[in-house]
Order: sequence, then structure tokens, then C-alpha cells
Amino acid sequence: MTALLLLPLLLPFALPPLARRALDRLTPVAALWSVTGCAVLLAGCSAAALGLFILPGLLELPLFAALGELVHPLRTASDAFVVPAAAASAGALAVCGWALVRSATGQVRAFRAARAEAGRGPAAGDLRVVDSPYPDAYALPGRPHRVVVTTAMLRSLDGSEREVLFAHERAHLAGGHHYALVAAELAAHCHPALRRVRDTVGLAAERAADEAAAVAVGDRRLTARAIARAALAGRAARTARPGFAPGAATGPVPQRVQALLAAPRSPRAGRAVAALLVACAAVSCVASVTGTADVHHRVEVAQGEERP
Repeated sequence: MTALLLLPLLLPFALPPLARRALDRLTPVAALWSVTGCAVLLAGCSAAALGLFILPGLLELPLFAALGELVHPLRTASDAFVVPAAAASAGALAVCGWALVRSATGQVRAFRAARAEAGRGPAAGDLRVVDSPYPDAYALPGRPHRVVVTTAMLRSLDGSEREVLFAHERAHLAGGHHYALVAAELAAHCHPALRRVRDTVGLAAERAADEAAAVAVGDRRLTARAIARAALAGRAARTARPGFAPGAATGPVPQRVQALLAAPRSPRAGRAVAALLVACAAVSCVASVTGTADVHHRVEVAQGEERP
């Protein structure tokens, strides 16, 4: 059981390099959702493994053994391992839970502030213009979705570049990229290795919106120029917005511009990477489920409901 439950805690360390490879080999949309899905599954499995390490330690205590109606000692490894592992797992889960609460609270506060600010600006369909000396533009989810742009950003771009900017932000909203960004943010607080994946998911979302904007305007070079100019102007942005509200000026812009100027990638190029992502998530899930079944069986034996 112990070896199986170690797998969900170790496999997340393999995801950051796999995620970068996926972004290089897959189309941006495929990389975005495959990496996000894998990160969420690995985060959930690692949290489950920590919980399964805690349970045997708790059942070693008379109070919890009585609550669990154990009539026989629970068959586990030595107390020299079970109790420290349970204590360490409980501490790790507490830290993860606190980080999740803090992150969620901060994001909700920033989201409400951004919605309130967008509501004060003049409207043109889904577009909201905010009077600000700091250039910024971002896609704000909600009901209804908003594309928020500051007056300073509008002054920084010409007419055709503005169309690219609007197409980019609308692509974020149409593609539901905020869901992937929220999921990656939550997963990053469940395992330290997944923090590096959060940046890859953010870059994949920007790359996906870049490609959609290039298709919408029909000019990849214009899209690359508009993204570069918006990023240069947006370096001084001070608009308060949540992390799941993506903007055209975020992420490693030189890499995004280079990708736009290159030929679109074939969807067949990353089949091996996609298979590795699926295998990584599948192994973690199988290990977690098998470990859970083993712990459940041991508890039933200790309760006298089954024979060992």
C-alpha cells in the first residue's frame, strides 16, 4: 500500500517538463486542456494519498479506533512510520487548505473589484472602456462576459491592432480559458511541483487566444505586431484584476510572437506527449484507487467484517 500511495505524490514532479513539451508539440488549445486536466487529476490524487496516509495514524489512537468500531488492531506498517507519516500528511493538507482558501478569497475580491470597475465604464456591446492612464486589456468572465480595455491601451494601438486585441480577448471568453486558469491555480496549491505548471497553462491560454485572433483577422503578422505593441504598452499596467482574467499583454510575449510568425503546428506532432500525459494521470488515478481499496479492506478486517 505504501509504495502505491507514494506514486500520486511523486508523479506531479514529472508534469512540468511534460507540460512544456506538450506546449511545444501540441496545438495551443490541445496543450491547454490536456495539461490542465492532467494537473487537476494529479492534484486530486496527491490530496487523496495524503488523506490515506492520515487515516491509519488516526486509527492508531483509541478514540478514533472506537469511533471506527475496530475490534482488531489495524494491520499497518510499523508505528515508527505510520504516526510520522500521518502527522506530516496532516500538516501538508493543512498548508494546502490554507493556501487554497487564501487564493480563492483573493481572487474573489479581485474579481468583484474588476466587475465594479468595468461597470462604471462606457459600454459598446461586450466591450467596456475604463478611463485609466495605464494601458491594459483583459477578458473578464461573468454574466455577461466583458472585454475590458483602458483608454491608455486604446491610444497605444491603431485601428487594425485594436481589432486584433478585441479578437484575442473574445477568444479567451469564447474558449472558456478562465476555467483552465482557475483549475491550474487550485492545482498549484495542492502540490508544490504543480506551481510551475500554472505558468505553462497561462502561456497555453495566451497562445490559444493568439491563434484564434490570427484566424479572426486573417493576418498572423498583424496579430504578432499587435500583441507585441500591446505588451510593450501594458508593462506599466496597474489595473486590479483576478489571475483568471487573461490579458493580451501577459506571458512571455517574445515566445508568443515567435510562434505567430512560425507556421501553425500539425496536430499530429504531439501524439507521444499526449499519450504520456494520459499515462501519467492514469497511473496516479489507479494507484490512488488501489490504495483506497486496500485501506478500506484493512479497516473492514479490523472491524471483524472480513477475514484477512
